[in-house]
Amino acid sequence: MDESEKGRPGASAGNGPEGEAANPESAPEAAEAAGEATPWAGGAEAAEAAEAQDALAALQADNASLRDQLLRALAEMENLRQRTAREIRDARTYAIANFARDVLAVSDNLRRAIEALPDSERAAADPALKALLDGVEMTERDLQQTLEKHQVKRIDPKGERFDPHFHQAMFEVPNADVASGTVVEVLQAGYVIGERMLRPAMVGVSKGGPKPAAKAEAEAAETPQAGDQADAASAREATDAAQIRPQPRPEGKIGAKVDKSA
Repeated sequence: MDESEKGRPGASAGNGPEGEAANPESAPEAAEAAGEATPWAGGAEAAEAAEAQDALAALQADNASLRDQLLRALAEMENLRQRTAREIRDARTYAIANFARDVLAVSDNLRRAIEALPDSERAAADPALKALLDGVEMTERDLQQTLEKHQVKRIDPKGERFDPHFHQAMFEVPNADVASGTVVEVLQAGYVIGERMLRPAMVGVSKGGPKPAAKAEAEAAETPQAGDQADAASAREATDAAQIRPQPRPEGKIGAKVDKSA
């Protein structure tokens, strides 16, 4: 560099290391530019993005798990609420079952006392006896109303079809005019509480008569007709004949062997 250039102001500011050291404000910008140019800068950002994505996925999985647990807890609580309500309702309805079963003996005795005097003798009975019987009838009627108030109902199945769930057959009555399985006599009335059996009715059931309509129709539907039976029999005979008939012997095989030996 000649002396003329040395004499110009700012001639050495941008040239050489002396110029760079003389401008301290440009050093951080040069370092930042150098850092952006490094190859590992993009890898660090990608790693941070991957970590953020993994954290987001973990949070979403935890959210789904907590949501599933919440739904299961709500379902269990709903089932518990329904079961508790049903148990409370059953407890209110059937809590007096044992007591009501014991009270039925009192009702039976009152009914026996009323039926002890026939109607023919009752018409000619003493007024005091009539009043006593009327009082017994009123007591028995009030007792039945009280039982019905607590859902204990009396069943009198005379003339109905025998039902083993509600009736207890004590004997059979031969009667050709009544359909078989019909209750023709009631020895002791039955009782139900709510939807459950409290005491079955002791009954006498008819036998020897025509079958009930529903049972007869069911048996007719299950029993094949005569034509169907004939077709089935002929089909069985044809099948048996085909199985018994000897199969024809294959021809030409033995003769071919004889010809070759000759």
